[in-house]
Amino acid sequence: SETVPAMSDKNLAIETRGLRKIYYSGFFRRPFTGLAGLDLKVRRGEIFGFIGPNGAGKTTTIKCLVDLHHPTGGQAWLLGLPIDRPEARRRVGFLPERPFFYQHLTAAEFLDFYGQLFDIPKPERMKRIAELLERVGLERFADSPLRNYSKGMLQRAGVAQALINQPELIILDEPMSGLDPLGRMLIRDIVLEEKRRGGTVFFSSHILSDVQSICDRVGLLDHGQLQAVGGISELLSGQVEHLECTVRAAEDLDLAGEEVARQGQERVIRLDPAELDAFLAALLAAEGQVLQVQPARRTLEDLLVEQIRSGRETKTGGA
Repeated sequence: SETVPAMSDKNLAIETRGLRKIYYSGFFRRPFTGLAGLDLKVRRGEIFGFIGPNGAGKTTTIKCLVDLHHPTGGQAWLLGLPIDRPEARRRVGFLPERPFFYQHLTAAEFLDFYGQLFDIPKPERMKRIAELLERVGLERFADSPLRNYSKGMLQRAGVAQALINQPELIILDEPMSGLDPLGRMLIRDIVLEEKRRGGTVFFSSHILSDVQSICDRVGLLDHGQLQAVGGISELLSGQVEHLECTVRAAEDLDLAGEEVARQGQERVIRLDPAELDAFLAALLAAEGQVLQVQPARRTLEDLLVEQIRSGRETKTGGA
């Protein structure tokens, strides 16, 4: 068996080296690779977004980190300690993708239960519960049974549970799931506040606009392997991919570029930036009007799609 060093880099909140997880399913125990040698480093004090398509291995990674799944191979540490050490997990807050709630409990009782698991003294526990319910906007529903909560309200209660032990590291699996725009904004604010307090937040999400707006760094996972990692500006390079020009022109005027929308004489034309000067000259010569020119920059969604397509082409030999 592998010998795991007692400590890793103290400046890292999460570290994995060659982390592997193989599942076996069916009567013939066919193997399926969930993680294929993951090397990952998350620095203390940062917000790290973990993205990738369904089945990429994001939830598998998280379950291995919090010791819900035992890795098939490799090594991993939380806050400098091996993941199987209880003292490391006591300093971690965790929200799974599909949390289980005791439906007969109220939100206050639910948080009290988790506070007792962390041996938080009752006076301090009651104080934290009141503060957390207010932070997630559930103070008015503190004494309502969870069975009466909407999906979004349950998600907020789950986030409060992840904070009850005042963790140094917060691991959230799809924390924005089921939330309306106001709920997502609230969770984003909580994540940013935890960073200001010196905490580290590691979360997976399919809502890439949220990831792009609050994360310091992002890791893109596909087929159980890290395909890209870095800061948002580093990964996206800030490059203008194309321009979208909204113009007003005669309906029979043939304009260069790709027309993506039209309503009467108003059209939206997609252009390469190098074509802009010639396009505007031709438009004005035909007595058209420019209403708006909007640069379209590369997004995390663009990056994700590119990586997935590239991986599939590699596996099929470029077909």
